[in-house]
Amino acid sequence: MKKTLIATATGLLLLQPVAYANVDVSGYASVIGGRVLSGTGVESEGIPPSFLANYPLVGVYEKDWSFKPDTRFGLQFRANLTDGLSATAQVVARGADDFDARFEWAYLSYDLNDHWTLQAGKKRLPLYYYSDFFDVGYAYLWIRPPADNYTWQIFNYTGVNAMFNYFVGDWDISGNIYTGREDDSQNKLLSEYFPPRQPTREIWKNIVGGVLNLNRDWLDIRLTYMTYINERYRTIDGVVERVTWGDSLTRRGKFAGVSVNMDFGSWIFLSELNRLDLDGGKFDTYMVSAGYRINQFTPYISYADFDSANEKHNTTSLGLRWDFHSNAAFKFQYDDVKDKSEPFWEVAGDSKSITFGVDLVF
Repeated sequence: MKKTLIATATGLLLLQPVAYANVDVSGYASVIGGRVLSGTGVESEGIPPSFLANYPLVGVYEKDWSFKPDTRFGLQFRANLTDGLSATAQVVARGADDFDARFEWAYLSYDLNDHWTLQAGKKRLPLYYYSDFFDVGYAYLWIRPPADNYTWQIFNYTGVNAMFNYFVGDWDISGNIYTGREDDSQNKLLSEYFPPRQPTREIWKNIVGGVLNLNRDWLDIRLTYMTYINERYRTIDGVVERVTWGDSLTRRGKFAGVSVNMDFGSWIFLSELNRLDLDGGKFDTYMVSAGYRINQFTPYISYADFDSANEKHNTTSLGLRWDFHSNAAFKFQYDDVKDKSEPFWEVAGDSKSITFGVDLVF
């Protein structure tokens, strides 16, 4: 039923330009395979040697070769309705979801003037530097943005936002102010991977946030802040129970982050530092990465770290990107994960893994 609905909606969208609008169609794909070379797993939770490469989608590699955890295909349709009004929809099929195609983005945009654009609908939550183009593997250096830094349960939201862009001297200054909510009826990470592995409804409401980008020549700086209210419900033996934190039915989250990226032509330096404060509990993440372009080849190294009171893990990655085509890149990556969490807080244990594949855009 879902695929039929998507096919019908896509067909209707493609029919629109005949009478009403011009439609631009673009797309991307990543075909990635890999396996765990060695690992400890988490015996107490029945987790075999594993590498959790993608937290929100539970993209997990084990010792057998798999092309599902990171493989994905996406199509984006943008209808220009003239006079500054446009509609955008994006359909994505991921291996981690058994290639069940679904709408990730669906929103309207209206250009108020040359500097401000209003948008409303379903979009990617712009928490991290790579959030807006997280699925477009061709757009970044690695096989995937470092998992220790991108650990969220929620990655989309429905609401409204205002985007702006100005030039001030030699600086390109842009940003985004947004508000909305997300109600995930069965959150994959909480329902399928983290104990107690019961169907879990995750709600983020009263989301209010902002992003500020500062770009000048080789320097790119991004500042982000968001606050939200968290509700959670868990189904146990067919009975829906509301999760509490102490005596409270909700908890407030405050997220802040900064990224500083530098591109000197041959050398690339990337960094991101984030903190989540959940009613006093602090979760710190960061990543640093460097690459060096040699014609079509870019070898790179990265280190990412997650640190909270009980959960602690880090990943060191080595890789190579080969831009063998103007719209495609082959990548190979080795990941070494150290899980230093307290007992019963381990994610997947230590592991050493390899992944490789092709990212492309069209």
